[in-house]
Amino acid sequence: MNRLLPILAALFSLATQARADLQGAWIASVHNINFPSKQGLPVEVQKQQATRLLDTAKSAGLNAVMLQVRPEGDALYASSLEPWSRYITGTQGANPGYDPLAYFIAQAKARGLEVHAWINPYRAGANSSHPRSSKHISRLYPKYCYKVGTTLWMDPGSPEIRRHINSVVRELVERYDIAGVHLDDYFYPYPTAKGRLPHFPDDKTYATYRSSGGKLSKADWRRQNVHFLIRDLSQTVHSARSGLLFGVSPFGIHSKDTAPSNIKVGVDQYHELFSDPLVWMHQGWIDYLSPQLYWKNGGPQCFSTLLSWWRHPKVNPRGVAIVPGIAVDRLESQGWPSSEIDRQLSLEKSISPRPRGGFLLWNIGPVSKNTKGVMAAIRAR
Repeated sequence: MNRLLPILAALFSLATQARADLQGAWIASVHNINFPSKQGLPVEVQKQQATRLLDTAKSAGLNAVMLQVRPEGDALYASSLEPWSRYITGTQGANPGYDPLAYFIAQAKARGLEVHAWINPYRAGANSSHPRSSKHISRLYPKYCYKVGTTLWMDPGSPEIRRHINSVVRELVERYDIAGVHLDDYFYPYPTAKGRLPHFPDDKTYATYRSSGGKLSKADWRRQNVHFLIRDLSQTVHSARSGLLFGVSPFGIHSKDTAPSNIKVGVDQYHELFSDPLVWMHQGWIDYLSPQLYWKNGGPQCFSTLLSWWRHPKVNPRGVAIVPGIAVDRLESQGWPSSEIDRQLSLEKSISPRPRGGFLLWNIGPVSKNTKGVMAAIRAR
């Protein structure tokens, strides 16, 4: 028996390493991208769609799904704080007759999959013209709700808004057996299609900060607002129970000041989106980072160059897991061959340091349809 102990220990170590990689896909509810496919579908049809998506994840060899449960200050779960999402029933606040998140969790467990609750922190309306419930965050805090283009946006500079989001996350981690909480990249609005930075009317909240003795420039203050949110959510998630993960999926390039010389920078995350993921990594607030590396390898925003940059010890001295976002949707939208996805999945395995790796696929739709046979490339990982 003693001779078996080293063998058993080695097998256990290998199994632990295999489980360590986070290999997942995003399931988007905004605009009914993935789930449910339409608003107002019967409950049984929605449940069938959910199980098909989870079967897809299982068949592809994934171990996690990032389910978007808060697309626009609403909920795909029974929340005491926010209204039911219109993407389920067609009417914000209308009870769908079941709890989609609870159903996903139960079905995922039966398939050996994790469910991570993906929330959008500040988008209050993907389309400002749609009716909103009296319980909606934009109604509760109207002075911090701004129209930016055709969308509604809550102000990250408001401590009240940050506290509300923190309460939303606390409710999620305390009431649902999720594997973690996941944030996307929408902190401040992206530049317009013409590359212009949209006007964000936060002059009053900035003036309040300055009148209280704050000395930061507006840009630095905005970045600090995002830091406060990430720090506070980290504390909430990690104090809930052992093993819960907290991760963020930022834009794939940090800034024009830090990008490798051969990378063409378009959107500047640091200067235009006012978020600095390097601080979150250096402070140890996040368990993993999933930069959206939605470009071909070898191009002006080269996948392997950027992944190497994010994983480099100078950028990531704590060795936070870098789990790149890979754009399987480009198989359709940009005509990528499946060999490009295969190449990127192979590169993810080979680029070090990699104390913990993995990938997230944007989004599960092309995987479910097995577009260009991509399922085989994913399974091979």
